[in-house]
Amino acid sequence: MTAIEKLAAYVKENPATFGKVVDLDPVYDKLYPLDLTLSNTELTPELLADTAAFSEWVNQCLAVNKCRYAIGGYMEHRAVYTRSQLFNAEGEPRRLHLGVDIWGPAGTIVYAPVAGTIHSFADNNHFGDYGPTIILQHQFTEFTLYSLYGHLSRKSLEGLHNGMVIQKNQPIGTFGDAGENGSWPPHLHFQLMLNIGDARGDYPGVGYYSRLSEYEQNIPDPEVILNFAPYVQTWA
Repeated sequence: MTAIEKLAAYVKENPATFGKVVDLDPVYDKLYPLDLTLSNTELTPELLADTAAFSEWVNQCLAVNKCRYAIGGYMEHRAVYTRSQLFNAEGEPRRLHLGVDIWGPAGTIVYAPVAGTIHSFADNNHFGDYGPTIILQHQFTEFTLYSLYGHLSRKSLEGLHNGMVIQKNQPIGTFGDAGENGSWPPHLHFQLMLNIGDARGDYPGVGYYSRLSEYEQNIPDPEVILNFAPYVQTWA
């Protein structure tokens, strides 16, 4: 059994161990599946280059579809990374999104979905980057799991120290605004990893499409914890 299979089995056998990442009312709230691939013709270069316009486009998607959050992105081959030179290395550009994004208002509370400790944190303060970022470490008997929270507010990093104990459903931060979150519309980048090597306060959230099969062995689908599928808006 692989580590990812062990994680899925553990979650299934111990559902009470896992909580929420954001507040979600199961009766009233819906999630909008946001398409950020090249097939979405609304994502023009002009829109992506203008953070305010990009933010307004996300807000309109939420308002028109009457959804609390927009979500998506796991292993999605995206168009949006053309907006930052951070992802345009020589050779193959990075376009493969490795986590799940939860788009919503700045100030939205972020919770730890499972108990753990602060592994590391940093303000990755570059255009297109994570901005304020927290990585938690979760130790289980048969495996270690890391969870990453990117695009937070700077206030989220205040008072933290490595090794700090974090409880399930404990608030650990809030969505940052575009002035502090790497110049993105407000959202949370949530990602799971089984091995992060010597990474501290940062771990790639965007990778190379040619390495998809490699990433899938180390980066589980966050849906295993989020359980968002029942709330995704569908249309007949």
